[in-house]
Amino acid sequence: MDAMDEELKCPVCGSFFKDPIILPCSHNVCLACARNIIVQTPEGETPPHSGASGTSDYDYLDMDKMSMYSETDSGYGSYTPCLKSPNGVRVFPPALVHRHCSITCPLCHRSVSLDERGLRGFPRNRLLEAIVARYQQSRSIAVKCQLCDRNPVEATVMCEQCDVFYCTPCQQRCHPSRGPLAKHRLMPPTQVPGASQQQPTAARKLATCAEHDLENYSMYCVSCKTPVCYQCLEEGKHAAHEVKPLGGTWKHHKCQLSQALNGVSDKAKDAKEFLVQLKMMLQQIQENGVEFEACLVAQCDALIDALSRQKAKLLTKVTKEREYKLKVVRDQITHCTMKLRQTTGMMEYCLEVIKENDPSGFLQISDALIRRVLSSQDQWVKGALEPKVGPEFDLTLNTDPLLQAILQLDLVQGKAETSKVPPAPLLQLEQCCTLNNSATLAWRVPMPPGGIVDGYVLELDDGDGGQYREVYVGKETVCTVDGLHFNSSYNARVKAYNPMGVGPYSKTVVLQTSDVAWFTFDPSTAHKDIVLSNENQTVSCSSYDDRVVLGTAAFSKGVHYWELTVDRYDNHPDPAFGVARINTMKDMMLGKDDKAWAMYVDNNRSWFMHNNSHTSRAEGGITKGSTVGILLDLNKRNLTFFINKEQHGPVAFENLDGVFMPAVSLNRNVQVTLLTGLEVPKILQQ
Repeated sequence: MDAMDEELKCPVCGSFFKDPIILPCSHNVCLACARNIIVQTPEGETPPHSGASGTSDYDYLDMDKMSMYSETDSGYGSYTPCLKSPNGVRVFPPALVHRHCSITCPLCHRSVSLDERGLRGFPRNRLLEAIVARYQQSRSIAVKCQLCDRNPVEATVMCEQCDVFYCTPCQQRCHPSRGPLAKHRLMPPTQVPGASQQQPTAARKLATCAEHDLENYSMYCVSCKTPVCYQCLEEGKHAAHEVKPLGGTWKHHKCQLSQALNGVSDKAKDAKEFLVQLKMMLQQIQENGVEFEACLVAQCDALIDALSRQKAKLLTKVTKEREYKLKVVRDQITHCTMKLRQTTGMMEYCLEVIKENDPSGFLQISDALIRRVLSSQDQWVKGALEPKVGPEFDLTLNTDPLLQAILQLDLVQGKAETSKVPPAPLLQLEQCCTLNNSATLAWRVPMPPGGIVDGYVLELDDGDGGQYREVYVGKETVCTVDGLHFNSSYNARVKAYNPMGVGPYSKTVVLQTSDVAWFTFDPSTAHKDIVLSNENQTVSCSSYDDRVVLGTAAFSKGVHYWELTVDRYDNHPDPAFGVARINTMKDMMLGKDDKAWAMYVDNNRSWFMHNNSHTSRAEGGITKGSTVGILLDLNKRNLTFFINKEQHGPVAFENLDGVFMPAVSLNRNVQVTLLTGLEVPKILQQ
């Protein structure tokens, strides 16, 4: 019954109804409260449709003087609280009848004028009074403290002025017996006025007519909507009105109220279910809010991680560019220093020759010296004394579009569809293939209508089943990857992406590179004096100085063997054969710098050379038609040479590590032809 609490309280004083009366608007107020809200209106003026007037002592006095009834003619006391009275209660004498008074409903603010009967003209709501009494009696059985935070205990006192029930601890804490609350009256809950002195409804005295105290209500006037007695009918007050028996009308109205309650009950049931739904929605909103915040943080963190990864890539590019420039300048310094030393030595030698006075001895060597000086002049051609790179970094990072995109990041109303992420690409196996140490892959994406793809990411492992790495990011659906290891199996996969995110990976395809290397000479790495022919498999050089050319293959793993056949060999030159880094010097003999490992050989003997260090002289040379074989075993990390299918000398170099390219250096009209795709000599396989 706690939900009915507000229905049983007076809208003026906020306490339970006491002697309630029914206003013409069907709202109820206490009789005492009705006295307090009566106002006087000027004669002939319509009552204002507004709230009650002020509540000062002067207003109370005026309202009591304007009352249309007295304590003797109405049967109701006219007690009004007043701070000026000694006991807090003031009693006014009977007032004269005044016709120009009105009362305003505190709920709907509807005003009505009082007739000569005053408040006696409003019926007393005995039914509401009985319900209030019954409700208070039920509450007095077990009243709980209204101030306990959790698990309220039974109340021990009730303050009549505060209208609050207290347990002992809460009363001592919140309503002390000293101070401004000392004059409040505290009583046991069971002694609340009207709480325990009520009689059962069946024993309640029948209501009597307000006009005829000795007559009980027996009829109901439909026009006036009020019960009347027989004497009222005999006096003719309701002669032209429709009058019905009180009992029949009572039952009919009860039936109507019951039917109306059925509809309200259904609405109340729907409202309860709706409240349950709203409470569940509160929890869902809380959970979804936390989840969305976590998702938003994850998306922002992903952007930050992507930016960090891109930052690392850009820094790597800058570092590589810096290292490249430094290496080029250092190599140019080394090369120029060596040439300058050679030129200076030749100049000093020529000056000493010029000082000689022996004509015949001078003429014996003058022609060769003149050719050497002229050849030395050719080395200092235009551009030889210019730096190959500049100190500036011709790189620009434009961050304006990215900053603008970040500033435009915002939440879009509506739920994103996860289906807009691109599906897994389908590999076109009939177009996927390998050639030598290169692999070509092709794929397509079965996009739904309206789907978009911004690009693709191709990933390969390291050829040993290790971690995947990105080898291509772009919009093309065909990609060729060069520089793979020979005789290796690579796992490849592709995924697509768009603004909604990155899609799933495709199925993995296995790509097997060639067991042996097929390659030619690379014109882009050849010195300008090198002459290539026979589809870049034959190379020659007519320059007096040594010139270098590299092969098109690069080795970092496995065992590789290739041969070179000597097609032309005159005047006993000393060509060099071996391997080198891609940035080795191209205008000097192979092996003179620290980027090459070579064997140079003439018609009688050979030497191994690296970083201009000559080691392991071996007897036996080459002639026209000889075959020079190079065995690069990166599993054992060593390099071995062969002449005419037989190993020449010991293992030439050991502890090799990195990427190596086949290389030769030629001069003085030597010509050789490259033979690749050869298997390792059987004697070594054993």
